[in-house]
Amino acid sequence: MSTFLKVLLIILAVVVLLMVVMYFLGKKAEKKAESQKAAMDAQSQTMSFYVIDKKRLKIAEAGLPKMVLDQTPRYLRWTKLPIIKVKVGPRVMSLICDEKIYESILPKQEVKASVSGLYVTSAKRIRGPVPEPKKSFKQKRAEKKAAKLAEKEAAEKKAARYEKKNSKKNS
Repeated sequence: MSTFLKVLLIILAVVVLLMVVMYFLGKKAEKKAESQKAAMDAQSQTMSFYVIDKKRLKIAEAGLPKMVLDQTPRYLRWTKLPIIKVKVGPRVMSLICDEKIYESILPKQEVKASVSGLYVTSAKRIRGPVPEPKKSFKQKRAEKKAAKLAEKEAAEKKAARYEKKNSKKNS
């Protein structure tokens, strides 16, 4: 057997071993996430609140309780989280939001949400502005093109009316 074939077989064996290990680790992480989601759903409460502001902030800057900062691992303290500042009754609080929910709510909006501790798991708008989805580059370009075309057509109509008016004066 050539040395090239031996090296290739060793590399192939290592790759297969890594794939098997990653599969089992992924299954374990999936089960753990599922159990955590079930625990959060069990503890969640429905509440109405008014969204004052929303930002992506570091945990230290977010105004969360000190206990949350102490329990956060050091390597995650510098990551930015989706934070919403809300008014629940007379109290103003900062809550951590799920990514999908963060995109779907806007400031100055009244929301009915499911909250588990300081984490918002679902939200439904009651009153306030309707969130508009972000437009892709292609959509923006198509809108600009349509606006230019409409402007050009309006200018042509105006020129045609002007010519028609002048031809009546001349006759």
